[in-house]
Amino acid sequence: MSTFKAPKGTYDLLPPDSATYLAVREAISAPLRNSGYGYIETPGFEDVALFARGVGESTDIVTKEMYAFETKGGDQLALRPEGTASVLRAALEASLHKAGNLPVKLWYSGSYYRYERPQKGRYRHFSQVGAEAIGAEDPALDAELIILADQAYRSLGLREFRILLNSLGDQECRPVYRAALQEFLRGLDLDEETRRRIDINPLRVLDDKRADVQKQLTDAPVLRDYLCDACKAYHEEVRALITAAGVAFEDDERLVRGLDYYTRTTFEFVHDGLGSQSAVGGGGRYDGLSEMIGGPALPSVGWALGVDRTVLALRAEGVELDLPSPTSVFAVPLGEEARRALFGIVTRLRRDGVAADFAYGGKGLKAAMKAANRSGARYTLVAGERDLAEGVVQLKEMESGEQTAVPLDSVVAEVAARLA
Repeated sequence: MSTFKAPKGTYDLLPPDSATYLAVREAISAPLRNSGYGYIETPGFEDVALFARGVGESTDIVTKEMYAFETKGGDQLALRPEGTASVLRAALEASLHKAGNLPVKLWYSGSYYRYERPQKGRYRHFSQVGAEAIGAEDPALDAELIILADQAYRSLGLREFRILLNSLGDQECRPVYRAALQEFLRGLDLDEETRRRIDINPLRVLDDKRADVQKQLTDAPVLRDYLCDACKAYHEEVRALITAAGVAFEDDERLVRGLDYYTRTTFEFVHDGLGSQSAVGGGGRYDGLSEMIGGPALPSVGWALGVDRTVLALRAEGVELDLPSPTSVFAVPLGEEARRALFGIVTRLRRDGVAADFAYGGKGLKAAMKAANRSGARYTLVAGERDLAEGVVQLKEMESGEQTAVPLDSVVAEVAARLA
């Protein structure tokens, strides 16, 4: 046994479970690919300052959870804790916003890293699929992304998730709310670290999950009462578009996201079957982020959905995905001549798009047939010296056990026809 283990708070993704994770990524990205979103891939690490400016220097992500390090050349880098800042940085660097076709619609899939206390549904290395629509202020974009996420979850068979929706206002109305919230929070019995947040970003206090803090927030002022007319109208249009699409949601006037860059529309997808880590994804509008990281004004909106959390939600509902077998045909050679002949047939099947595997290692018939059973193949090709002398291969249907002699020169066509 190896003396090495996966780092604390991480896990290895292995077959057959890995097929479920791949299917989840595919299901989440499919509606995006069908809606004009192009794929983007960014480095696994970035300049620390990108996240400090964008995510927020007072957030737990930056102050406590980010894996930051200094390179041999003296650069201050960090493993990416989230995707939006990286995607926007890449879009700005490549001047995608200058191509004249706004919004720039991008989707991504990858690994992210946060130093957190490991628990079910919360890992130090986790996987997300995300989407960003950059460069347009339009409630239809906000609604589109919420609808596409709902479509993705429902295509997987999830039914017991909820969509929470709120508006965080903008630079006009949020300062007024911020002042009222600060005044309220200063009168509460809070620990020193939480009191520091009152001055830096009081909305983050509303996101505190501790019961003793939440109990004191019952009478806190709500942003809804402070929204300017423009933000109210924008939010009502988002709500109307989602409703017209038949997507159910819940207004949550206390919903805030854990990142500083959000403005106006904010939303979260939660699943009550996951316990305390109920969020499976979320996002919102971030109209000022581009300027925060040195770019022009580019109002934008996006979300990220957790692959790990989505798999846990599927398990909580008892949903079994209909995954195709990784192998359709398994070849079992008996003897050296048969090994070469069947290997050639397997190669041709693969070139024709048939999932085929082979009994490697010179296994005997009994062991090779066990391997064929474990592979999940619908058909097994078996050949020995006598079969080759007669110019045939035995084609066995695994479920029924029915076996047919098929001419060597037509076995590929026969297999393809049966699988079709």
